[in-house]
Amino acid sequence: MRLVTFAVDSETRLGLQVQGRIVDLKEAYSALLGPAADVGGREEAARLFPPDMVAFLSTGEVGMQAARRVEEAVLGGNSLVQGPSIARPEGQVRLLAPVPAPTKVVCIGLNYRDHCEENNKPIPDRPIIFAKFPTAVIGPGQPIVKPRLTNQLDYEAELAVVVGRHGRHVSIEDAPNHIAGYTIAHDVSARDIQFGDGQWVRGKTFDTFCPMGPAIVTPDEVGDPHNLAIRAVVNGQVMQDSNTRHLIFNCYYLISYLSEVFTLQPGDCILTGTPGGVGAFREPPVWLQPGDVVTIEIEKLGSLTNPVVEEQA
Repeated sequence: MRLVTFAVDSETRLGLQVQGRIVDLKEAYSALLGPAADVGGREEAARLFPPDMVAFLSTGEVGMQAARRVEEAVLGGNSLVQGPSIARPEGQVRLLAPVPAPTKVVCIGLNYRDHCEENNKPIPDRPIIFAKFPTAVIGPGQPIVKPRLTNQLDYEAELAVVVGRHGRHVSIEDAPNHIAGYTIAHDVSARDIQFGDGQWVRGKTFDTFCPMGPAIVTPDEVGDPHNLAIRAVVNGQVMQDSNTRHLIFNCYYLISYLSEVFTLQPGDCILTGTPGGVGAFREPPVWLQPGDVVTIEIEKLGSLTNPVVEEQA
């Protein structure tokens, strides 16, 4: 499945991205449960599909099974879920970040060998952890704002893991059971602030510095998350081109490692690191400027495109 958060007018809803359409999960499930006048059906649909992805993920397998029922009905051509208020063309809705307000945004630094080499850094013997704050999260098409404080705005293509179950002291073997799915993330970085501070958080978590989307793709559709092509494209030019098989610490190891420190919660997002080719270590360096357009592509997940704009006074 491809789970999305979308907006119609000013209302936020949960949906499925299916065959070029966005299916309203609450309305579709309500239609499958009974006629529009069936109050019980509508209440059950509202309970399982609240307008908040974190709340939905917290319903666990019950919510996922209900979403799968909707997907099967759509793919099977069930007329109950084909109405214009249920299944809309993608162009008629505004996709938001699939998790617009993550409970945590945990990031991993120096997690591809070639990125360590271009940094002239040794391969780490344990994951390097930093954080972004939820106020950094934006969705597809929303602008990345270049702050007045930086002249060294950089791009980083990343695979993000979305947690679906609470967990503490999770084993590597059990880690896949805690993953709701995967999405594309863009770890935007103000390098002069990051390197000048000597720590990474401030330079990594300006507002708009964490584009994510377009969808959470469930593990059954992704298959092996450690064999996915990943690219960053700036103004049509490929700048990063790698594969997640080059991760130093893979997704399952990271789930286990992080859960030794803090409780994983539904809606946590783990950004797994970026491959080589970032702007800071090119000769000469390549910095993002207002007017640039950045697209992050990950095999089986799709693409995430955001323009860059200047911060307004």
